[in-house]
Amino acid sequence: MDQHFLTPLFLPKSIVVFAGDPEHPELADPMAAALIESLKGCGFAGAITWLDIGMQGTLADLAHSRADLALIALPHDQLEPALEIAGRIRCKAALVATSGLPAARCAALHAVAKRHGVYLLGPNSLGFQRPALKLNASVAGALASPGPLALVSQSGALTSSILDWARQNGVGFSTVVSLGANTAVDLAQVLDFLANDGSTHSILVYMEGITHARRFMSALRAAAAVKPVVVMKAGRKPAGSDAALTHSAAIVGADDVFEAALRRAGVVRVRSFTQLFSAARCLASRYRPTGKRLAIVTNGGGPGVLAADWANEIGLEVARLGEANRAALALKLPPVAAVSQVIDLGEEANGEHYKAAVQACAGDAGVDGILVIYSPKPACYRQSDPLSIAQGVLEATQRLSKPVVACWMGDDSVREARALLHAKPLPSFRTPEAAVDAFGNIASFYQNQQLLQQTPPPLSALQEPDAEGARLLIEGVLAERRRVLTEMESKALLAAFHIPVTRTMLARTPTEAMLIASQLGYPVALKIDSPDISHKSDVQGVVLNLTSASQVRDAFHDMLARVKRLQPAARVHGATVQPMSGKPRGRELYIGLSTDDPFGPVITFGAGGTMIELINDRAMELPPLNQFLAQRLIERARVAETLQHWRGSPPVDLEALEQVLLRVSEMVCTLPQLREMDINPIIVDEDGAVAVDARIVVEHAAQSNQAYPHLAILPYPAGLEREWPMKGGGVVKVRPIHPDDAQMLQDLVRSLSPESRYFRFVSSMQELPAKMLARYTLIDYDREMALAAVQTERQLQEDGSFTEVERIIGVSRYITNPDQTTCEFSLVVSDACAGQGLGSRLMLAIMDVARAKGLDEIQGLVLANNDSMLKLMRGLGFAVKPFPEDADFKLCTKALQA
Repeated sequence: MDQHFLTPLFLPKSIVVFAGDPEHPELADPMAAALIESLKGCGFAGAITWLDIGMQGTLADLAHSRADLALIALPHDQLEPALEIAGRIRCKAALVATSGLPAARCAALHAVAKRHGVYLLGPNSLGFQRPALKLNASVAGALASPGPLALVSQSGALTSSILDWARQNGVGFSTVVSLGANTAVDLAQVLDFLANDGSTHSILVYMEGITHARRFMSALRAAAAVKPVVVMKAGRKPAGSDAALTHSAAIVGADDVFEAALRRAGVVRVRSFTQLFSAARCLASRYRPTGKRLAIVTNGGGPGVLAADWANEIGLEVARLGEANRAALALKLPPVAAVSQVIDLGEEANGEHYKAAVQACAGDAGVDGILVIYSPKPACYRQSDPLSIAQGVLEATQRLSKPVVACWMGDDSVREARALLHAKPLPSFRTPEAAVDAFGNIASFYQNQQLLQQTPPPLSALQEPDAEGARLLIEGVLAERRRVLTEMESKALLAAFHIPVTRTMLARTPTEAMLIASQLGYPVALKIDSPDISHKSDVQGVVLNLTSASQVRDAFHDMLARVKRLQPAARVHGATVQPMSGKPRGRELYIGLSTDDPFGPVITFGAGGTMIELINDRAMELPPLNQFLAQRLIERARVAETLQHWRGSPPVDLEALEQVLLRVSEMVCTLPQLREMDINPIIVDEDGAVAVDARIVVEHAAQSNQAYPHLAILPYPAGLEREWPMKGGGVVKVRPIHPDDAQMLQDLVRSLSPESRYFRFVSSMQELPAKMLARYTLIDYDREMALAAVQTERQLQEDGSFTEVERIIGVSRYITNPDQTTCEFSLVVSDACAGQGLGSRLMLAIMDVARAKGLDEIQGLVLANNDSMLKLMRGLGFAVKPFPEDADFKLCTKALQA
């Protein structure tokens, strides 16, 4: 049952082919002829049966033709009959290799495949390759060489181009999949298979778009948790809608959101397919950096400067060795060497000098990675031999834990040295910029993996918001058939989530404005209040620092006159009066919300004020946020540099700013009606933050049975946390598992008896491999759930104090099957807690979660000699039956819905 559902597609043991007469490919159409040629020349060891749609006889006559996979390359009018036959002879997967098939016919093929339970790659696909199986089920060209990389592409033309490039550059693949625009087996499902494919070490993705954001993010995050994923996306274009009602929606483009989504998924994005392979090679190496500080070692000033400039351009830091290390290294180098920020060894540098420099960088705490550059020298510098220098660098990197990238410039004189570097697991490039880019990819991968580990809940640990009041306010606005909240309504919504706002009151007449100003205290600001004016400054609808009643009166009259002249059709309710922020040294920032198709809500942050579009400072993140994600979001904005000591002003209260971002995240998670939002400006200084102006746009939310259907990333399901009393006394906390539980889960597995480990994992392993541990703790709560029973123990320390230590004593889990109606369970309980009823309670709890998810049946495999587990299953009402595919197991099933 743990076999992936796409195994019949990508690991078939037998194939049936509908592509005309294999003996006369010249009579077939071009796609069929190409498929026949690919299959005949690849050397696939499994059975291949050639069929045609004109076969006569009963299903019994066709029984001998049963296969895992059907390959179909026929004229358009013959595709549906061929797929029908494939379904009737119980093929589990099919490929329809065509081009130019209309959408209606594609839909008809999807319907046939769904009716027969066939996983369909295509139509309008070029097919796939599995080089290790010698299977070329594609029309994309010759079979690629075997290798550790998997390529998934939504473009047939680019698939062919990449394969051609790879053949010329010695790049091999475990899998190549060309999806096409109308495939039923989509990108998310292929990623899910490759994440579990042992022959795939890194995954390369070329994509043009997605339709289901949550499913895509779920698969991408699951894959990136266990192996490096590099993505290249086409269609990068400037965005900004004329119909946007807020600044945030106007300046956030679709590509910006996609970048934020990839970052949150823990993957690396590149811009060209040469970068695609260099990034994959770097990430597949054993090196993992912990930062972005790059040391540069060179034998020429110019290349070193080029590398340093490009490092700064892409957001890396050029590392500087510590004082002691610099002094020690200088003694080992030629007198002309310069050990400054860039380590220039001089033109007479040899292999020993390079070796000493690399070792010095490797031992320095201020260095996260090393770039080694060699530029050819005239013949008079006889010691400067590129081959011996390459050997010296390789000797220095044998036991390093930090990443090293090399750049041997030139061509003919360095060819032998470059070949030596290529033969080793040391990424090598021809230009300094390309080498710096490669380290940048490694650093990005590390940073994005940190983001991947974050699974925040929808609500923070801050004071609980008035969510019901916020919903009533929004419903009132929508009942009036309005989309845009007034400034006072917007601030009331913010206040419901405890975001500090300036006191604001609406004045309908100049006299009211004067009375309100006197009550609030001078100085005050006056702002036009109109549902038809998106940006008040465009109509001179904001007047600041009014210090007397007469100024308020005159400003009110003048403002209304200007608005009537500039926008005569606008409905004007009056003007809002509010005290000035009282933060003369505060920084003007903005926090916003825009809604992307298909990723949903996106939180933005940057420099605020009236010139927000011109400044164009924006960083963004997908909700939900926690404090770590809020901090990273702030750091990515250019305005972050001004939040510390800035031109005589003290540092701002960053914790207050982070709390506002967490509150905005709560709003976004709780209120699916939110579409756009500007808090601009929000003024932050050393005493805190206050929202001075706000504009919010709402719409009716789509009805759904899903939890948080508007979010691309499902929040941590904190609502499932419970406390249970134990039979022997004490309390155990049961909660959904999360990434921080990895070490506790490993400790549980290590503590199990060999028999218990074998019953759970059908293996004699003593601990979980790192990839499996990540897979079990970083889960997608939308398609699976794991409930961990956590016990807290008080341990006496040497100084007489006590500390509380948590340990996991049991885990129940389900994973949704591909049919989306059933799920598979697993259960493990600590040997020390056996017989206390914990296993049955964990099973009942996980069944309740699956039932609430709408699943119809839960099932699992139990070893036939695991008597205690089988007894538990029968006690819980499971049907226990033989498992037809393996007599060593019993199949346990139970209906979840009444």
